[in-house]
Amino acid sequence: MKRVLTITLQDDWKAALREGGRIARAGLEKGRYQGERLNFESPAAFFQHLTPNRWEMVRALQGAGEVGVRELARRLSRDVRRVHDDAQVLVSLGLVEKTPAGKLICPYDDIHLDMHLKVA
Repeated sequence: MKRVLTITLQDDWKAALREGGRIARAGLEKGRYQGERLNFESPAAFFQHLTPNRWEMVRALQGAGEVGVRELARRLSRDVRRVHDDAQVLVSLGLVEKTPAGKLICPYDDIHLDMHLKVA
């Protein structure tokens, strides 16, 4: 099964949680996977957590299987310590998972960013 993540920006986290629950409930009723969601309350929070280097890490891990931190740092031409620090943030967000062997994997085949800017 392909895993899909939708990243949303919605300042009302309660509404985002309700929407995620509604989607999950619909999936259960239909017996179909509905994807997963990650919400940020503002563009500032989004960009604080998902820096260009971290996006590059996610992209390098997508479809790459299990990759160790040192190998990932080599592939990205970055310092091992910085890659380790960024990996911890991505794991805490759920964008990257750590295997029992301590390697990193991006479990998502598709990551979709849903961002809207509206007149206040």
